[in-house]
Amino acid sequence: MNYDTFIDRVAQRTRTPSEQAVELTRATLETLAERLTGGEVLDLAVQLPRPLQLVLKPGPDNESAQRVGAAEFVTRVAARAHVDESTARDAVRAVFTTLREAISGGEFDDVVVQLPRDYRDMVEPALAPGATLRRP
Repeated sequence: MNYDTFIDRVAQRTRTPSEQAVELTRATLETLAERLTGGEVLDLAVQLPRPLQLVLKPGPDNESAQRVGAAEFVTRVAARAHVDESTARDAVRAVFTTLREAISGGEFDDVVVQLPRDYRDMVEPALAPGATLRRP
C-alpha cells in the first residue's frame, strides 16, 4: 500500500480531511513505536511506505517497549495530534485497521501480541470479520 492510499483510508475511517489524517497517523505511529520493542518497530517500518517508515524510526529511548496502557496510549496520541481523546481513540482504531491492510498478517500479529488486553477495543475492529487482511 502506498502512502497516499494509507492516509486516504485513515481519512475515510476517521471522517477527517487528509491533513488531519496525516497528523492522526503520525501521532498514532509515534506512540506505537514507544510501545513496541525496537526490533519490532524496525520489522513494522520496513513494510510501510517511506514517509511512515521515518515516523517509526526506533531510537535509544524506545529500544525496549514502554509499558503504556491503552488509556495512556490514547492520551499521548491526543496530545501529539492536538485532538480530544474521543477523536484520538477513533484515530487509533482507524490506523490499526489500515495497518492490518498494509502489512502482512504475520507482522500485524507480531505487533498485536506486544499489546496488553486493554488495547482490545482499539485493535479488535482490525481483526473483525470482513476487515481486509494482506497475507504474504
